[in-house]
Amino acid sequence: MDALLALARTDMAAVDALIRRHMDSPVPVIPALADHLIAGSAKRLRPLLTIAAARIAGARDEACLKLAAAVEFIHTATLLHDDVVDSSQLRRGRVAAHLIWGAPSSVLVGDFQFARAFELMVGAGSMPALEILARASRVIAEGEVLQLTRAHDLDLSQDVYLEIIRAKTAELFAAAAESGAVSAGAPPERCRALRKYGQDLGLAFQLVDDALDYSGDSETLGKNPGDDFREGKATLPLLLVMARTGSAERDFWVRTVDRREQTEADFERARELMRRTGALQSTLDLARSYADSAKAALADFGANPWRPALEDLADVAVSRRA
Repeated sequence: MDALLALARTDMAAVDALIRRHMDSPVPVIPALADHLIAGSAKRLRPLLTIAAARIAGARDEACLKLAAAVEFIHTATLLHDDVVDSSQLRRGRVAAHLIWGAPSSVLVGDFQFARAFELMVGAGSMPALEILARASRVIAEGEVLQLTRAHDLDLSQDVYLEIIRAKTAELFAAAAESGAVSAGAPPERCRALRKYGQDLGLAFQLVDDALDYSGDSETLGKNPGDDFREGKATLPLLLVMARTGSAERDFWVRTVDRREQTEADFERARELMRRTGALQSTLDLARSYADSAKAALADFGANPWRPALEDLADVAVSRRA
């Protein structure tokens, strides 16, 4: 990602300043809790995508900066809410905020961050971009609720799983890129191309996340591996391994995923079954196909210096270990 970070360095410094300024509040717990989460983010991937999309689409002004900051606030708000819903212990290598300040404060500070995001969107002065990001906020919430209602579902189909991650993860990637392009005044076909890039990048990113939950370690991931398994989340590696082990392991999956009656050894057994059946590799192969599709969406952007940097980002999404 070095080329992309170098191209966006000045813009991202301005975005970071906007984020810091809009974290401020006379209520002390708000900036303290927000800083705990936001300070742990080194990548700022989604706002970086907004900046890159705006610049590859020809933006010369700073209209995209407020949108990029808004995207980060939307993202961190959803993380605060997710950690409460999932009872997560770690986030970005730190103790989850709800374990320090309590679930009510975490939820309410998440709401504060959503409000800040909408203030920034209005300040950006682009009604189409506001509509894109407002719609994304609604779609993300729908995706989270759909995932919650289908949790522990041993019969969840791959199509429904992809619908869930398209809403809860890929939609913000898509909206981040599309809103950047719109703020640059790009023609509709380029806005659609960048939305496609963002959506497929987001799908690849989430698929790799789901695989890493079974193949990574806490030091590298910044969170505990096996959280999805312990919570009974039906992610793609789990769906594939259940299908491939069939009736031979049905009782194991019913006990550990459906009823969540787990021993210390169950996670290691699940990991071994995934390795043996190729479920993890199949998940990564699908992630690679989405990354390739994301890169193909940039075909009409010619020799623009942002293009190879965004192509590299798609490759990083599937080769990362955290």
